[in-house]
Amino acid sequence: MSGVDWGHFGVNLAVTAGATVVTIGLVMAVSMARRNHSFIDIYWGPGFAVIALVSYLASMDAGGSGARRAVVLVLTAVWALRLGAYLASRNLGAGQDKRYTAFLKYQTGNRYVWLIRHIYGLQGLYMWFISIPVQLAMYEPRGIGVLEVVAIVVWAVGFAFEAVGDWQLSRFKSDPANAGRIMDRGLWAWTRHPNYFGDATVWFALWLCSLGHWAGLATVLSPVLMWYCLVAVGGKKLTEKGMRRSRGQAFDDYVARTSGFFPRPPKRVPTAVPQESR
Repeated sequence: MSGVDWGHFGVNLAVTAGATVVTIGLVMAVSMARRNHSFIDIYWGPGFAVIALVSYLASMDAGGSGARRAVVLVLTAVWALRLGAYLASRNLGAGQDKRYTAFLKYQTGNRYVWLIRHIYGLQGLYMWFISIPVQLAMYEPRGIGVLEVVAIVVWAVGFAFEAVGDWQLSRFKSDPANAGRIMDRGLWAWTRHPNYFGDATVWFALWLCSLGHWAGLATVLSPVLMWYCLVAVGGKKLTEKGMRRSRGQAFDDYVARTSGFFPRPPKRVPTAVPQESR
């Protein structure tokens, strides 16, 4: 098996880092002009598509498998653009997310430096680091094999959980009859966070796509970081903290019968208190 062109790959990492800085800078400028830092949430998904596209173009003459490059680009872009479109439809016109309003109260020192350190620069760094398996896969010469087919199947499972979970929650919230109730139907009966589980699964699959070369094993920290961000930093942790504070016993009942992350059939637990809204 031929090796990866490490010289080209090193240049690729620098180019994608530069593209990330430029695009995150533009998002920051728009957010500050509109006084709404929620725009960075909308860009989170598309930002990965930008990195994948830049890496795809940069790797055209570097000896990577054309089939692998195309598959990785498509899988990344489909996931990224769906997520961006969903968040845009949900967030645009709704004003700044209350998470950012609360977080900005801790701002100290120079405003621009603080925003770069705590929001924009940090998210850009996460985005670039998490995407390293995608970038490496663009330079791997081995074509599509059994492992890559498994990766595509795993990606499809993750994508379905995320997309269907978001769709189910949107439909639930749009029905006035569900006001004052927790969403515990469909995929939400099997896991409290089908969208976050799906997200983590998609990135595990993309990591599998980087295993056309042994060096892909070293990039396992990228999907681990995505999982950590979804479970322990933002995502699940912040969502459940807010729900427990506002919904009390009803949310505790939901927690008792529903898996926190990995899907499983709901437990049969008696609920003594009527459910409140998610």
